[in-house]
Parts: sequence; C-alpha cells; structure tokens
Amino acid sequence: MSKETITKKFAFVIFLFIAAGLFSACSAVLSSQTANDNSAKKKTARWGNPEIVGTIKTDEITESSGLVVSKCQPNVFWTHNDSGDGAFIFALNEKGEKLGTFKVEDAKNRDWEDIGTFKTANGECFLYLGDIGNNVRVRDESIIYRVKEPTVTEADKSSNNKNPSKTEDAQKIRFEYPDIRHDAETLFVHPNTGDIYILTKRLSGASGVYKLSKNYDVRKTNPLEKIADFTVPAIPNGFLTGGDISSDGKRVVVCDYFNAYEIILPETAKNFDEIWKQKPSIIQLGKREQGEAVAYSIDGETIYATSESRNSPFIKVEKLKLKEP
Repeated sequence: MSKETITKKFAFVIFLFIAAGLFSACSAVLSSQTANDNSAKKKTARWGNPEIVGTIKTDEITESSGLVVSKCQPNVFWTHNDSGDGAFIFALNEKGEKLGTFKVEDAKNRDWEDIGTFKTANGECFLYLGDIGNNVRVRDESIIYRVKEPTVTEADKSSNNKNPSKTEDAQKIRFEYPDIRHDAETLFVHPNTGDIYILTKRLSGASGVYKLSKNYDVRKTNPLEKIADFTVPAIPNGFLTGGDISSDGKRVVVCDYFNAYEIILPETAKNFDEIWKQKPSIIQLGKREQGEAVAYSIDGETIYATSESRNSPFIKVEKLKLKEP
C-alpha cells in the first residue's frame, strides 16, 4: 500500500470522526427539518433506488478511483486504480467484467484520482487521467494525461498488468492552482467547449471549482482559473471524491464517500459556469466501502458508481420516469 493510499485511509477515518461529531451537534436542527425535506424529495425526486448490477472481480482493480463511460464504444467503461499502481486503465462492461488492461504509454501513476472523456468533432474519443491527488499538499504541479481512447477487441480480454495492451503516447497537461496547493479527486471535460474542470476535496469548507481552458499549452505549466466555491448537502460539504458531466453539458454529478449530488444548468443560463450557483439534489448510491467514482451514461438517463475495494460492486441508478401532473 502506497503512502498516498495510507494517508487517504487515515483521512477517511478523520472524516468519519468529524462527520459523527458534527452530525450529533446538528441532530436537533436536522430532525426539525426532516418532515419538510422528505416532502420535498417526494415532489422533486429524479432518480430511483441504487441497484448492484455486477461486481469488479479482477484482482488487478483494487481501488476504482475514477469511472467514465466510453462515447465511442458501446457498453465500455473505463476505470483506473488510485496511487500505488502502474499507469494502467481498465476496460469494463456494465456488469463490471474486465474487457482489457491497457498501459498508458509515456505516463506515470503518482496519484490518479479521476478520469474524464471528450469526443472531438471528427468523432475521435480521448481519455483524460487526472494525476491530481495531493493528500499532504507537497506537490506544486499536477498533471492530466490526455490519451486517445484505445479500441477494445476480443484479444484484449487476455491482457493483464503483466502483459497489457498499450495505448498511444499520452499528452501531458501540467497545471498549477492560482492560490494554494490543493488535493483534488474530481475531474471532467465539458463536452462542448473542451474546457477541463477540477473540483478540490476539503475536510473543512467548500470545494473550489477550477477551470483550465481548452487552449492550454503542453509546453508549460498552465495556471487554473478559480470559477466558484461549491458545497453539497453533506457533512463535510466540500469532501468531493469524483464527478462527471452529462453528454449534453447541462448536468453535473459529483460524489463523496456515501452519496452522489446532481446540479442542473437552468434553461435561461447563458454560461455553463452558472451551474455552480444551483442547489444540489441528493442521489442515493447504496453501500460502498469508499466511494470515489461516479459517471453518467451517454444518454444521461443512468448513473453508475464503483468503490475503492476489492470486488467492488458495480452500481446503477436510473432516472425516474415522472408522470405529468
């Protein structure tokens, strides 16, 4: 187990301790709001109950830290391990069965925390691997690896981390924050603009939302732009561990260790970044040992999630088909 993973496990214990203390202190307030909250959920619920549709059974995937659905290949999901693994990405199907192990060429997994995807105008798909973890805040510079999504074939089923299939060389996108060093585990790429978004992970206070324009320069370290502070209805309220954006660019889902949270861009919005002003709704993901990965289906009608553990459940939540009043 790597130092980064040990640090993360320690942080998780602290997280539980803090959450328990704060929950106890706030119990009186929360109980007084329960009736109203339950009523509101019944009226505005958009998502159904979580369902376990499979299990990631391969011993190669022990910490599924990021998850994304391919936009170029049907029924293909991509995940990766957290720190301590090699530069591998894994193709899965909807049941969590491994379809292939791929080594990302010219890349290193120091602390990979999330994965994003982008489909170009000419139909090419790229994966963005966020080496953005910084548990002890010692990294001045972080890296996003952009690599062309490999085509998964029947022959790749026999690949493994000892004898992997290989991607093309990855492009290195280096960046730094405009303020202080941050730990982050949430990354996605806007499907229309190509802008990259990173949300920080905080035990105290709001998550910071940072953007890297698609006009980044691979020859230098790129400065991020802070767009907003963002909180979810949880304790802590900025402890985000994964996220994704819908294919139409109008919804964002993020998660912490327990639940997912969705925000929706208003129809009247003129700029995508107005989405960070919206109030998140809670999406139940069921029992996960340490949830760090969440993703939309291509049509946005389903949310998928995994967990950092061996034999992680592969979880699916479908959007409710609401009847018109």
